Amino acid sequence: MLTIQIICVGKLKETYLKSAIDEYSKRLSRYCKLNILELPDEKIPDKLNGTLSNDIKSKECNNILRHIKKDSYVIALDLKGKQFSSEEFSSQIEKISMSSSSITFIIGGSLGLTNELLANCHEKVCFSKMTFPHQLIRVFLLEQIFRAFKISNGETYHR
Repeated sequence: MLTIQIICVGKLKETYLKSAIDEYSKRLSRYCKLNILELPDEKIPDKLNGTLSNDIKSKECNNILRHIKKDSYVIALDLKGKQFSSEEFSSQIEKISMSSSSITFIIGGSLGLTNELLANCHEKVCFSKMTFPHQLIRVFLLEQIFRAFKISNGETYHR
């Protein structure tokens, strides 16, 4: 069974988001082994400059890098990544699962991901050119992974 790990920066505080995550986690248990790893986010001061921003991103991304399994196919969620239709995303997950037993998705913190971390990823995916809170993107990601499994198994899912 395929293992999907989601490494994300920051804890969910909103109960409605936790409920959605729990629901999709339960639904996905039929298709894969899911592991969601929440890493602590760094405190962002009110007066943020470029150097401080880079330091915060570096700390968060170095922590992410320590948790990536060596044999996993790594996909970062990034605004400069490739956009997929749901069908294309499903095909991509299916294709990856032919050569890897593990896929790791990375969701960075509020300031994003470092170029070093992005260079260590096999692929970058963008859900939208719009900006969304990184906590909400978790729900989008889980929903699209669930939809991908439904599509690849020929099962009905709302369109």
